[in-house]
Amino acid sequence: MRKSGLLLALLTTTVLACGCNDYPGGTPCPAIAQASVAAVTIPASYVPRVATLRLKACQDGVCKEDSVELRPGSVSVDQGCTPDGGCSATASPDGTLTGMLFLDTLTESPMAVTAAGTSPDGQALPVRTLEFRPRVAFPYGEQCGRFISAAVVLDAGGLRQAPA
Repeated sequence: MRKSGLLLALLTTTVLACGCNDYPGGTPCPAIAQASVAAVTIPASYVPRVATLRLKACQDGVCKEDSVELRPGSVSVDQGCTPDGGCSATASPDGTLTGMLFLDTLTESPMAVTAAGTSPDGQALPVRTLEFRPRVAFPYGEQCGRFISAAVVLDAGGLRQAPA
């Protein structure tokens, strides 16, 4: 009887402790999923030299390679806040191009990304490869889980990890 009472008390304490991270009463976590991608940004100064882009990403012995659809990039422009606390922002084109290579999984393990493509006149761009470790962040607090990002920048100087 004492063992079952102790077990019941332990289970109840565990459930209560775990429940503190769930809303209501704890910190709310957004219900969003993370896409497993290798993202690339081409700065405005290099955009005129790129017509097509192909990325290859290798991690944990698995490689994925595909052409990347390049889309116009943008920056967020703060629109301010209203007296009642509502805030807004808008996207403004910044002359960059962005693209994503969708991966089956993305981990914290080191990764190698290779970029190849063509210029508008059909010439091959230099093949660039970068080895780096994806970044880990907890944008909503550690109780809400981690987000892993693998982002690179391709410009005339080569391929480098995107700033955090």
